Amino acid sequence: MVRAIMHGCNGHMGQVISGLAAADDGIEIVAGVDLNDTKENPYPVFKSLWDCDVEADVIIDFCSAKAIDGLLDYSLEKKIPVVVCTTGLSEEQTARVKEISSSVAVLKSANMSLGINMLLKLLKEAALTLAPAGFDIEIVERHHNQKVDAPSGTALALADSINEALDDRYVYKYDRSQVREKRSKNEIGISAVRGGNIVGDHEVIFAGTDEVIEFKHTAYSKAVFAKGALEAAKFLAGKPAGFYDMSDVIG
Repeated sequence: MVRAIMHGCNGHMGQVISGLAAADDGIEIVAGVDLNDTKENPYPVFKSLWDCDVEADVIIDFCSAKAIDGLLDYSLEKKIPVVVCTTGLSEEQTARVKEISSSVAVLKSANMSLGINMLLKLLKEAALTLAPAGFDIEIVERHHNQKVDAPSGTALALADSINEALDDRYVYKYDRSQVREKRSKNEIGISAVRGGNIVGDHEVIFAGTDEVIEFKHTAYSKAVFAKGALEAAKFLAGKPAGFYDMSDVIG
């Protein structure tokens, strides 16, 4: 069984992951790290990774960007693989994640959902067939009214997946209100909707002459990200140094 440290164990996602892990025969949370000590957990919780004296095979991180630097230092020194789920990293932090992967196994993805990462694969194949046939490509993402960034990182990952398959010939169009002109063929339109408590909804539209093909993923709860994080941790434990993402997990 894989032994994991939950970095950010008392946050919402840390608690969801802990609950799912308790019912998973393939992984066990053996320790947690969190400055907040108001929650009760079935494993010991430490204020800092450096205080943790419990042996583990992998770290799952769902904390905050300000805690990333210490996490990476610890992972590098202890040579413990780490699944980085925290978003909002700076360019310097993102570069550091890549840097330490030369010495320890690191997995990071824009979205931990298994469904989204399967969609990333499917979109590449669809783009190779439909874009040369003249289909226009649009992405619409919908999230709750508390989300501050737009478009979502997942929407950009979907666009990047398509564009990569098309040799990066496409440009992204976020706003058509400022210029009155027809849509160009080499653009991917990306629109953001914010409202209510929508967890996450992403729709990719291939619009051709007389036919439209749509790919859609809807997250009904954050448990889909927790499940993906656990699968990533089980995959990463014991892996050699390198930079991995969810496409490696789903194969």
